Amino acid sequence: MRLAGKKMVLGLTGGVACYKIAELTRALGKAGADVQVVMTESATHFITPVTMQALSGNTVYTDQWDARISNNMPHIDLTRDADAIVIAPCSTDFIFKLAHGACNDLLSTLCVARPAHLPLLIAPAMNVEMWQNPATQRNVQQIKADGIQLMGPAAGDQACGETGMGRMLEPAQLLAEIIAAFQPKTLAGKHVLITAGPTFEPIDPVRGITNLSSGKMGYAIAQAAWEAGAIVTLVSGPTALDTPYGVRRIQVQTAQQMHDAVMAQLNQSVQHRQDIFIAVAAVADWRIANASEQKLKKTSDSDVPQLQFAQNPDILAAVAALPDAPYCVGFAAESENLLQYGAAKRLKKNIPLLVGNIGHHTFGKDDNELVLFDEQGHTALPRADKQTLAQNLIAEIALRTSLI
Repeated sequence: MRLAGKKMVLGLTGGVACYKIAELTRALGKAGADVQVVMTESATHFITPVTMQALSGNTVYTDQWDARISNNMPHIDLTRDADAIVIAPCSTDFIFKLAHGACNDLLSTLCVARPAHLPLLIAPAMNVEMWQNPATQRNVQQIKADGIQLMGPAAGDQACGETGMGRMLEPAQLLAEIIAAFQPKTLAGKHVLITAGPTFEPIDPVRGITNLSSGKMGYAIAQAAWEAGAIVTLVSGPTALDTPYGVRRIQVQTAQQMHDAVMAQLNQSVQHRQDIFIAVAAVADWRIANASEQKLKKTSDSDVPQLQFAQNPDILAAVAALPDAPYCVGFAAESENLLQYGAAKRLKKNIPLLVGNIGHHTFGKDDNELVLFDEQGHTALPRADKQTLAQNLIAEIALRTSLI
């Protein structure tokens, strides 16, 4: 319920992408938002007001002279208690209207008459040639200068059969953009590098050693960092999770591969230098030194392979030891004595902040509880869903890094 209590005015303009807005409307409702739909006359040719009313649970407005509004001023009344206006799909023609302050239907008049503090987000949807047209690009630059936030567009197959920029973002991506619009940009412009998930150390081509980490906490932190305005790179071990929207993902398998990927990111040029490193991944401490190139066969009950172990690189310690190290945040998954082991691990790694939890109480689950260890002692973040904890942790990191 990340949009609980929010009132959204959802405007639809003419375009075949209107069919996707049915799904977005449902998603907004499930996230807790109260959705008030306003449609242009063109939009009604692609999806009916009846459908949108059924999905939103509210009366749909299409006419600026609608007598159902007692004072006959829907362009005023519909926005005064709103938290945001979202136009999706937003056509080429409607971008022109926004750029020039046109007021020739309910939705355009509503946008011009909106209070100055009210965010306006648009999701462009049009043919590739229409998007690339110089006139469209001039209008886009104007509305961006006016403070209107663009969500997309993306490149891909289009209903007309052509391919290129202009495709509207998918409903899940739009939902992520809308949620992010309400989050404080406490890490705006910061480069954040995160590791997540387990690692997998091969025994042979079909077997290996891993752990029960699902990656959910690391992925939630990556999403929260992006929502806070950061440029996020996620180095992930094997998981079944989708990459968080807006996050760049580098896929690895072993601890050595994760180490190498992290170091490669830290060796980027100055303009891409990582400001914060958050080591969430449950990295295997050891690998199999004598891993077999072929599947090990069981020849008898007494024939047990003799595995030789070698220690994996300590990624967090290696990053923290760099002369120009980013702000380092470590994770400690313990099975007991969390307060003792967490405090000791922070000192051993020589990092400013360590986040501790009981591993078997959180691996694979959707909630968690955390303890933050720093030079002042420890602070508990009580049990909550992992996305809420991730937001709280990012806020703590942003506060600490702002003081450096």
